[in-house]
Amino acid sequence: MNEPAWRKSSRSNGASGNCVEVADNLPGRVLVRDTKDRDGGTLAFRPSAWRSFVELTKHHH
Repeated sequence: MNEPAWRKSSRSNGASGNCVEVADNLPGRVLVRDTKDRDGGTLAFRPSAWRSFVELTKHHH
C-alpha cells in the first residue's frame, strides 16, 4: 500500500496557524488532516468530491 504524501494546502494560512495538509497521491481518495494535530484524525474524500470542495472555496474566498 502506498504511504500518503502529505503537503500543506495552498489554501492554508500560516500566519493564523490555520493549516491543513492534503495527501492526494493515493488511488481513489484524498486525505486531509490538521497540521497542528496530525494524530487527531484524518478525513477521506473521493477525488471528485474534493475537487468540488476546492472549486467551491475558490468562489467564496
